[in-house]
Formats: sequence, C-alpha cells, structure tokens
Amino acid sequence: MAIVPKRKTSKSRRDKRRSSVWKLKEPVLRVCDHCGMYHVFHRVCTHCGYYRGRQVVIKKEA
Repeated sequence: MAIVPKRKTSKSRRDKRRSSVWKLKEPVLRVCDHCGMYHVFHRVCTHCGYYRGRQVVIKKEA
C-alpha cells in the first residue's frame, strides 16, 4: 500500500519548499578561448559568438 502522510503540510512549509531562493546560485564562468572574455559554461560567448572553437553566432561589429 502507498504511504499516506500523517499530518497536513502547512502552507508555510509547502511554500518554503517550493521557493527558489535557496536554489539560486551564481553561474559558473569560464574564459572564452577565442576572445578571452568570461561566459557561462555550455553557452555561446556573448562577446564573440564562438562556442567550442566554432563560430555559432555572427556578431555585427559596431
């Protein structure tokens, strides 16, 4: 048989569990091999548009 909770979970306890405040962490950054700027792991570099040594996004030069 399934296990049934003995007491009702209070709203405050439920909401504390669902809140994302304790889940938030700073993103892990690494140095781009192409331009040397910092970017988030497993993401395209926002400065030059390169990812894993290949140009994925063509950036316009201002």
